[in-house]
Amino acid sequence: MWKVLKRRWRYFTARLAGRLEESADPKIQLEQAIAEAREQHRRLKDQAANVIANHKQTEIRLNRALSDLERVNRNARQAIMMAEEASAAGDTSKAESYTSAAEQLAGRLISLESEIEGLKTLLFQTSEAADQAKAAVSQNSLSLQEKLSERQKLLGQLDQARMQEQMNEAMSTLSEAVGEDVPTLSEVREKIEARYAKAKGASELVEQDSSEGRMLEIEAAARNQEAKARLSQLREQLGIEASSTQTAPPQEIPNKTTN
Repeated sequence: MWKVLKRRWRYFTARLAGRLEESADPKIQLEQAIAEAREQHRRLKDQAANVIANHKQTEIRLNRALSDLERVNRNARQAIMMAEEASAAGDTSKAESYTSAAEQLAGRLISLESEIEGLKTLLFQTSEAADQAKAAVSQNSLSLQEKLSERQKLLGQLDQARMQEQMNEAMSTLSEAVGEDVPTLSEVREKIEARYAKAKGASELVEQDSSEGRMLEIEAAARNQEAKARLSQLREQLGIEASSTQTAPPQEIPNKTTN
């Protein structure tokens, strides 16, 4: 049961994260990424500054230890010389006192020499760490500059994408409006072409009817002339002269070819 609930919770959180990712503003996300990169660079610089400061402190301690070593070495030599002078003068008490001081100074020399060796090793290590920290800061600075340049490029692309999206939305809205209230260009073209074809067909029919009418008129006139000619032949056969009012038969109409 616990595994099922855990699995559902993971699914719910992943789905919620996906929705948030879809609704998030890319520009805000980009600024957040740049802000995070700058914060990482700042933390890296702080860490590098601490490493370099540790190196500087080690260097200061080493220089101070070297100065102490030189001073103690000089005092130990002086104590030995004074002990020798007191011994030569027969002052055993001072000779012993100076000898004891020289021995203490000699012990201090040994301690300082050991400390200096340790500081030299530490200085070498901190020097390497400081160099690595400087290189890391320099490299991260270049990476940050590249991210800033990429930021400008991405912002430009984002603006272009938004403009294109707005244009696409406007064109889509225009297409929807044309499809709903106003016929599209394709529909208008089809209507015009259909009307033109219909008018062209009607014109051809009218032309055909007119041509057939002329042919009928010509055929009727020809039959009329033939009838008159036959009537004249019958009268001649019967010996009947044509009346004075009768006009001469018209000339034969030549046949005309139609286009």
